[in-house]
Amino acid sequence: MESPTGPGILSEAEQRAVMSKITWRLVPLLFVCYIVAYIDRINVGFAKSHLEPILGVDPKIFGFGSGLFFIGYFLFEVPSNLALNKFGARVWIARIMLVWGLVSMCFMFLTGPTMFYILRFLLGAAEAGFFPGILLYFTYWYPEKDRGKTIALFALGGVAAGAIGSPVSGALLELDGMGGLAGWKWLFLLESIPAVILGVVVLLILPNGPADAKWLTEREKGWLRRRLDEDVAKAGSAPPQRLGEVFTSGRVWLLCLMYFLLNVAGYGYEFWSPTIIRQFGEQFELAAKSDRNDLLVGFINAIPYVAAGVAMTLVGRSSDRSGERRMHVALSAVVAAAGFGLAAMASNPWMALGGLVLALAGLKSTLGPFWVMGTTSLRGSIAAAGGIAFINSVGNLGGYAGPHLVGAIKSARPDGSNVAALLVLGGALVAMGVLAMFLPARRAEKLG
Repeated sequence: MESPTGPGILSEAEQRAVMSKITWRLVPLLFVCYIVAYIDRINVGFAKSHLEPILGVDPKIFGFGSGLFFIGYFLFEVPSNLALNKFGARVWIARIMLVWGLVSMCFMFLTGPTMFYILRFLLGAAEAGFFPGILLYFTYWYPEKDRGKTIALFALGGVAAGAIGSPVSGALLELDGMGGLAGWKWLFLLESIPAVILGVVVLLILPNGPADAKWLTEREKGWLRRRLDEDVAKAGSAPPQRLGEVFTSGRVWLLCLMYFLLNVAGYGYEFWSPTIIRQFGEQFELAAKSDRNDLLVGFINAIPYVAAGVAMTLVGRSSDRSGERRMHVALSAVVAAAGFGLAAMASNPWMALGGLVLALAGLKSTLGPFWVMGTTSLRGSIAAAGGIAFINSVGNLGGYAGPHLVGAIKSARPDGSNVAALLVLGGALVAMGVLAMFLPARRAEKLG
């Protein structure tokens, strides 16, 4: 019998210290990387009104182009995650960040709709693999019981991007004319540089896995390896040897559909939120149609993201404490749907803002428990690499459908009203919540 100080054996205090050490060494850097990724993904929403002389005023052009990001994302997601598993997280994540930073910078040279479409597609292809790659990377480090709050903490980067990026983007647009550059050109230039810098930082300091972490002792590595092996044993399945087993799993396809609906609502709102907020200002006679008020719109747009950050943290902790995932996802989705309904029917600006706060708080709160269900459904390096990317890539097609759908709905209405679009986004979340209840209660499906 091993003593408490034997190989692979740690006291509870030591276990907590190890997990805390891992989190502090990895998550802050990856959190900042995700903030930058998300800002580069959605900043086109802030530039929209400034790009109208180049792209035209038809909402369908902007909606279609915004959504093309996710076609590139879909096509290159699974190959990118398999490459990460082969070449290592450090090199591959750095490569992703460097390329997407350079593509994002090219937006400052936009000349028309065709170039807009091409660059949005290329940006999606460049960023493909980043989010699922990080989720895969976390499976190398975190036992299942610690993974929910870690994923929620990382996913907060998307929320922080909205809270930080909204006022920053508004402020950068105010630089219009400085140095002979339009404000939207400053936005794309200055918001792309951090991705390139962080790519170099990742290449220099990110370990590929626990075995490469010089800041973990051999005893700590042994304990972590044993804990991760125990998770595999508890799942009752051997690691699958064929990637095709992932694609025939009913549970994986159900998760894909749920994530698709979540992204229809999420990106349908996020790409259009500056426009929606401007229109609320006009609707309630808080601003004239000629007023851009980019900085004010940015600050107002940040409010729902701040609320979402608090909600994500609370829901993630509750889900980890209870070990329950399905109801946390379903209830969060229904709350978000109610928020969109409230915003659609708002009779005053405070009611509209309250609805958007509720919508984004509920929507973002689904992410932590959802991805715990996703990552615990897949065992073995090949299944995890391909499966996580597959769920994310198919689900992110909702990011193409959502903005395009909102643009088509708004284009079909002479007044460009948001009511029908917000109700459709809410309906997608109700459907996601219902589907969550069809997931089997068991901890993981036996793939392979």
